[in-house]
Amino acid sequence: MKGKSIQILDLGEGVLELRFDRENEAINKLDDRTLVEFEQAVAEIRNTPGVRGVLVSSAKDMFIAGADITEFGASFSRSPAAIAELAKEKNQGLIAFEDLAVPSVVAINGFALGGGLELALGASLRVMSSNSQIGLPEVNLGLFPGLGGTVRLSRIAGLPVALEWVCGGKPVKAAAALAAKVVDAVAEPAAVRDEALALLRRAMAGEVDWKAAQERKRQPVPMAAGVQSALFDEMRAKLIARAPRHQPAALMALDMMREAAVLPRAEALGREAAWFGEVARTQAAASLVQNFLNDQAVKKQARQLARQGQPVRQAAVLGAGIMGGGIAYTSVLKGVPVRLKDISQPQLDLGVAEVRKQLQRLVKGARKQPAEAESILATVKPQLDYAGFDEVDLTIEAVVENLQLKHTVLAELEQRVRPDAVIATNTSSLRIDDIAAPLKRPENFVGMHFFNPVPVMPLVEVIRGARTSDAAVAMAVGHCVAMGKTPIVVKDCPGFLVNRILTAYVSGFLQLINEGADFVKVDQVMEEFGWPMGPAYLQDVVGMDTSRHVSDVIGAGYPERLTPPPRNALRLMVEHGRLGQKSGSGFYKYEADAEGKPRRSTAQDTHALLATLQSDGPREFAPQEIVDRMMLPLMLEAARALEEGVVRTPAELDMALLLGVGLPAYLGGALKYADWLGLAEVVARADKLAPLGAVFHVTPRMREMAAGGETFYQA
Repeated sequence: MKGKSIQILDLGEGVLELRFDRENEAINKLDDRTLVEFEQAVAEIRNTPGVRGVLVSSAKDMFIAGADITEFGASFSRSPAAIAELAKEKNQGLIAFEDLAVPSVVAINGFALGGGLELALGASLRVMSSNSQIGLPEVNLGLFPGLGGTVRLSRIAGLPVALEWVCGGKPVKAAAALAAKVVDAVAEPAAVRDEALALLRRAMAGEVDWKAAQERKRQPVPMAAGVQSALFDEMRAKLIARAPRHQPAALMALDMMREAAVLPRAEALGREAAWFGEVARTQAAASLVQNFLNDQAVKKQARQLARQGQPVRQAAVLGAGIMGGGIAYTSVLKGVPVRLKDISQPQLDLGVAEVRKQLQRLVKGARKQPAEAESILATVKPQLDYAGFDEVDLTIEAVVENLQLKHTVLAELEQRVRPDAVIATNTSSLRIDDIAAPLKRPENFVGMHFFNPVPVMPLVEVIRGARTSDAAVAMAVGHCVAMGKTPIVVKDCPGFLVNRILTAYVSGFLQLINEGADFVKVDQVMEEFGWPMGPAYLQDVVGMDTSRHVSDVIGAGYPERLTPPPRNALRLMVEHGRLGQKSGSGFYKYEADAEGKPRRSTAQDTHALLATLQSDGPREFAPQEIVDRMMLPLMLEAARALEEGVVRTPAELDMALLLGVGLPAYLGGALKYADWLGLAEVVARADKLAPLGAVFHVTPRMREMAAGGETFYQA
């Protein structure tokens, strides 16, 4: 047999090799076609006379990377019962493989994840390369294994291992896999196939009891009922404490495995399939799968665009301090040397100190050796002048958000760099075309909005001005990719993408406060909804003065709906010197804990201060109303941004929000959340709140989509 994904080779002496080798692809995936071919291959092996053993291998650098996630959309659009039946059908080939009358050994090279490991668990025995990793990461997509992985792993390695692997979703290295008895041997990469073949020959000779290994997988888990119950109860408590909000897959897997553990294989697989049908229809699964696909699409697009530009061999950062130092660190860490310039020696020292601090963290975490860290630090050249700027490919200006200052600095910089050099401005709210006004070569000017803290935040908005060239955009995108960031190209407009949409969210919060809402309750509701921090706490972390400035600038750009009320909580806090964490008080009070990190506590006078804004006094809001008052402005502004072409695709928009502001992962982004609710429902909820202001007004296009049953994402 030679299919598009699998071929069968006759090795002689009754040994057949079932080799995964996906045609015209770099990796093997367990897609629908491969599963069909696998079932056909097993049937051919079963019907071939004289077969004494089966070796399963891969011709690629890895065994099987997992399922083809692009197929999930169509599969998961069915009913839970239909999804369960589909899972049962797909499992038939694995059951037939497991029930072969001859021993089978899998040679695992590279990665065997998800369905790849599930298939390997169907074999009698497994040999793993010493540099390989295996695991069941489905929980990270809001799912759990649906090809018998929970059932087989429970019986091969025992329930404690199976629960941790299934509910934790982390990949496991060879030594740990061997210790857990998930694999039977570990070999050096070059020898893994030979070792697997040798083990197969031993099994064929009766030296290894492979029949007992297969029979264990057909029986209930051998564990006393009381011990088993205590184990599941203990794991449930752990999962409740650590599981992300609104992501039920781990707990559902736990409950399913509790039921399946006491059942023989056929019934246990039936329980897995039934529960899989349910988990596949959850909001978290739909969103997390979409997040994965969006991430892949955005990164692929960035790589393609980066290849069109010139690589950055020498960079410069103009404007030191914490932000400039963070940008410089992120660049030199990936091998691109940086000239770090400022007009102030103290600021320059602060920037270098930031680079040193970040490198010391790597040394402390054993990710870098001290000598290596010092070598990297030496590629940062701090300076007070423009020496060497004529050698720089890309300069990132990171001075304060002041238009006149940026004009002065950039006009001078343009005279000091090569005519073909690209200049980028790190700005969060000022328009690129406004900043570019004094430049003689605006085609070489682009925006690069880094999010703070730069070493941690993965997103960079690359902003294309009206006169920015494709070459400048490509170079900026390429440098972001080289720095390990996720760049998303956006059109120049007030607030660009993330801050514009976040301003609508903050607008909903400021309006709630003015109408009498308790900021503590609003934070509690939104954190329970899944945000890492509520809107009041977020303002404290960002800094009230920064938030006010961004809100005012972006509000001026969209005066019909985003202009903040003349009297609002942000301005009030700034007037009273309450800037948030950096001043020790904002909505909350902050004191340093034992590690020097700010610890939040309720400030007793905040309610009295905010009461001066609440002309009608305090008012109680139901949790759902708070959620709608916060999330609808965000969704509606996201839809407007997409309609206006600020980004090209829903995937780019939603990934920007997930990476830039910590939107709850289970929502999948503003547009995916709107799809989940249904646009008709979004429009109905917004229309109820429309009298409160234009921030709740629906666009005509959204009404058309709602009336026609359209969605932002296609299944």
